Amino acid sequence: MRGISKRFPGVVALSDVSLDLHHGEILALVGENGAGKSTLMKILGGAYALDAGTIHVDGQSVEIRGVNDAKRLGIALIHQELLLAPNLSIAANIFLGNEKRIARHLLDRRSMNTAASELLSRIGLHLPPTMLVSDLTTGQMQMVEIAKALLRQ
Repeated sequence: MRGISKRFPGVVALSDVSLDLHHGEILALVGENGAGKSTLMKILGGAYALDAGTIHVDGQSVEIRGVNDAKRLGIALIHQELLLAPNLSIAANIFLGNEKRIARHLLDRRSMNTAASELLSRIGLHLPPTMLVSDLTTGQMQMVEIAKALLRQ
């Protein structure tokens, strides 16, 4: 992200901000409330349009006009407010909206559980994919959100 700026009525939220993030890197954005961290991430994730600046993915300039554009580019954000269904299993949450099916109205739960187990193992969360999300700690729920993002690459 280069030279990113964003204004809202009466306030400059971001002014000429740049950010580099590389494949496999873990990066923390740290700052006071109102510093623009969330605004910058919402621009990257497609929730907000930038007013100025450019975004490059894999060296190519891209336009992110919405959340679907960000998803197509492989960008996933794990929000502080988790988007999980507590009454469903870990696997069901990971595949929510992308369910594998045996037939039109029949879910392939075995295949989803196997794939979910592989994703969970990959991130070091060793829990059964059939476990209800309501039984998880907040940290474990965040890991499930990460597994969802990995499923979508």
